[in-house]
Amino acid sequence: MTPAAITYHTKIRQVFDEMGKVVVGQQALLNRLLIGLFTGGHILLEGVPGLAKTLTINTLAKALQLDFQRIQFTPDLLPADLVGTMIFNQKSGEFEVKQGPIFANLILADEVNRSPAKVQSALLEAMQEKQVTIGEETFVLDKPFLVLATQNPVEQEGTYPLPEAQIDRFMMKVFVGYLSKDEELEVMRRMANLNFDYEVQPVLDKEDIFAIKNEINKITMSETLERYIIELVFATRRPLDYNLRDEARYIQYGVSPRASIHLNRAAKALAYFDQRDYVLPEDIKEVAPDVFNHRILLNYEAEADGVTTLQIIDSILRKVAIGR
Repeated sequence: MTPAAITYHTKIRQVFDEMGKVVVGQQALLNRLLIGLFTGGHILLEGVPGLAKTLTINTLAKALQLDFQRIQFTPDLLPADLVGTMIFNQKSGEFEVKQGPIFANLILADEVNRSPAKVQSALLEAMQEKQVTIGEETFVLDKPFLVLATQNPVEQEGTYPLPEAQIDRFMMKVFVGYLSKDEELEVMRRMANLNFDYEVQPVLDKEDIFAIKNEINKITMSETLERYIIELVFATRRPLDYNLRDEARYIQYGVSPRASIHLNRAAKALAYFDQRDYVLPEDIKEVAPDVFNHRILLNYEAEADGVTTLQIIDSILRKVAIGR
């Protein structure tokens, strides 16, 4: 391992340590956020309110020294509130561009599924094209650019399911669950202290992020594992070809081609975090649920039988063999 690689791994551990000063638990969540950051993938977080989703992202921005903007999505939000608009300057007698909060490195789209379709479409363009058009001018967004969107479960009132085209733009969808008893006890003790206000020390900067991205790009993956990813992808599309008869009853649509790309990148990032320069099958299996769970569309029969997407994915991972 080169001295530079040792330095970067040390800094990544320091990010976890700094985050731990403020956020209790949620190590898996932070791991996925860093994977998205270093591989250029947007992350969708889902969980009931009060699980520190917003706090985690806000704290991470401080540790990374990135420009951060939090956008609260509401039913009355307009696209101009997101990307910006043209305003008239009375002194010069000309229209000027007023940039919106999308012009930052780290965007927290809070409760993104509470906004109307036009706003979601504006966010989609920024996520996909990495640019924004205001009037007749096109502005390229600064790099790195990462959207971390939170949403409440669609069963909650006042939410609008995101369209499949937009959901597919997210690299991973991460479910944020409740803390353990000990972790919640620690949260209670910290918050009971009215003077609790830990300062997070900056650890990484933009140059470090780009350098780590290049290091991850050097991680090797054998052809056997590359083909394993393709087999997993096709198992969601043609389950009967893989003797997944029970699963075929419930899958309406399989994952898109973006799934194979993001699964490859995420597995390499996971290997890098474990200080390896090669990918193991366990890396692929660990991140596959987060990459697949929002891309597999189940039918009404699955809903009637209480079958979840994660159960389908777990079955596919158990039954599809490596080197098939």
